Amino acid sequence: ALELLDFKNALKQFQKLVEKMVTQKTKERLGLYIKDDDEIDYDKFYTTTQTLFGAEVKDHNIKTFFRKISNNLDARTEWCEIFGYFIGESDAMSSQMKEENMVFLVSEKQQITHAVVKRQDVIKGIAKVPHLDFTITSSQKGVLTIFNNQRKSFFSYPFYFHQDTAWITGCDFLPQLKCVVAVTERTVIVWDYKSKGSQNNCFVIKPMENGLLCVCTVTMSDHLAKDNILMGDDKGYVHLLTVTSDHFGLKQCKGKKESQLQVLDSKTFNIVKRKLHDDWVVKIKYISDLNCFGSCSSDSIHSFVLDDIKRLEDNLPVKEFSVPKGVNAFTYCGKAKVIVTGG
Repeated sequence: ALELLDFKNALKQFQKLVEKMVTQKTKERLGLYIKDDDEIDYDKFYTTTQTLFGAEVKDHNIKTFFRKISNNLDARTEWCEIFGYFIGESDAMSSQMKEENMVFLVSEKQQITHAVVKRQDVIKGIAKVPHLDFTITSSQKGVLTIFNNQRKSFFSYPFYFHQDTAWITGCDFLPQLKCVVAVTERTVIVWDYKSKGSQNNCFVIKPMENGLLCVCTVTMSDHLAKDNILMGDDKGYVHLLTVTSDHFGLKQCKGKKESQLQVLDSKTFNIVKRKLHDDWVVKIKYISDLNCFGSCSSDSIHSFVLDDIKRLEDNLPVKEFSVPKGVNAFTYCGKAKVIVTGG
């Protein structure tokens, strides 16, 4: 009973602190506030909250609560937010949607480290695989990693080039072959991540004529043993590479115990190549809802291309859009049925 009484008293003190802070911030915005010793800044708010509730409250939740009040004095707040439990989206969200400038607050974040990745290395590609519930990352210097839904790596394969200084520029997942694909400036890497222990089956397809900058997989379910890979390069070309299980002999390799690294000649593969842009192809993506692919470039004339894969294969004219100063990124929202580009 004593503890409950103390807690209720602490809540009253905390409510007074919040009210005082809101009053102060309101006067500040009206230009009526005169600073004095009772001014509540973040340090004072943090110290007072810690004194009232002790170690039960976490630093990032206090910071989030303080930011929420500072950014929107009319926002509805509850004392439980200071402990990391947040209110529903109904009223609070509707009032926030009316704000001219939306502020998105993140209460906590987690850093994922990898023993193989050096400090000088950076992540160049991230691909989500929803149906298998994991995420693939590729680092610039050659580490391919798969993270599970708990965000802890359970597969990793450091792929280092022996006499090749080319950097990895992107990655994706091949749904039919169930392999990871990554591209470098001059090669295509296909990694059979399912191999156990020290057995890592990795295939390198080279040479590629131009520097590859981005990659994506065409997700079509009509071919059980074939995957199509789209790639963009530094000369404005879009490449469509078709791969099958026969190219890699995955079934035969699974019986071997030693790690496999095989170099395959790109001439033995079916590759369609079309020049769609006059500058670097900075992003390429297959939009399964539209059964189309999209590619973009900083080229102002041929900034954004969106069309069927079949038209790319048959060398037919594709739909293109001109955007001043080009397009650096794009995405599709199925719910709103819109494509958004960023230049």
